[in-house]
Amino acid sequence: MPIVVTLDVMLAKRKMRSKELAERVGITEQNISLLKSGKVKGVRFETLAKICKVLDCQPGDLLVFEPSEENERGNR
Repeated sequence: MPIVVTLDVMLAKRKMRSKELAERVGITEQNISLLKSGKVKGVRFETLAKICKVLDCQPGDLLVFEPSEENERGNR
């Protein structure tokens, strides 16, 4: 997947644990874990907005586009 979730990096920068973020956002710790590992197919904008508000960041601080060679070949 060319979209990489860097939530773990932002949590470390903010010195916050997944448990605290989950409580403040109103989702389960398991969902935070799935987001951090990149094992989700999508995230609701509402949830993303809450995470950004709690972490005082922008969506681009949490999501990075890293194209692979395979993806680039498929677009030619």
